[in-house]
Amino acid sequence: MEGLKECEANLVVYLHPSMAKCVNNAILRELSSLLFMFFKYNETFDGVVLVNDPNVRSNLAKILPGIHPYLGVRLKAKLLLCSPKPNMLLEGEVVKIGRQSIHAVILGFPSAVIADEDIRDEFKCKVKHGKEVFVSRRHKKHKIKVGTIIRFLVKSFDKEILHISGSLVAANTGCT
Repeated sequence: MEGLKECEANLVVYLHPSMAKCVNNAILRELSSLLFMFFKYNETFDGVVLVNDPNVRSNLAKILPGIHPYLGVRLKAKLLLCSPKPNMLLEGEVVKIGRQSIHAVILGFPSAVIADEDIRDEFKCKVKHGKEVFVSRRHKKHKIKVGTIIRFLVKSFDKEILHISGSLVAANTGCT
């Protein structure tokens, strides 16, 4: 899937002196603030941080002066970032289908909406067993329903609310 990238970051983590006995746990706690809890786009890394794998370079920490002297620990971390851009192919799980749109989630957090005008004409919305389903007129087994994994093109990505607008117009999109 496009939109995922791995990068190495050189970081300095500032720890309170009370954490000096368990530095590794304190580092992991600080780095977890970059992760899912905040579901926010990080301008520094140009993406949403999904996973981090810290590697402390040395066991030395620099004491920073002040009223409460903090410890500065240098580390290198491998980060997995989600950074969707227009015209990238993404995959997501369909969570809701309506006559006007298909709603999906990507990697469990950002929402994606594919509006009616961005769905190929070959797909027709039908109600089967009380549930709405998009069925292909060309390939009867090609159905998009809740729980289906779909591949779509990114039209736009709103960094503030992590919302993706997608398209199923291209031939290489649809059920995977």
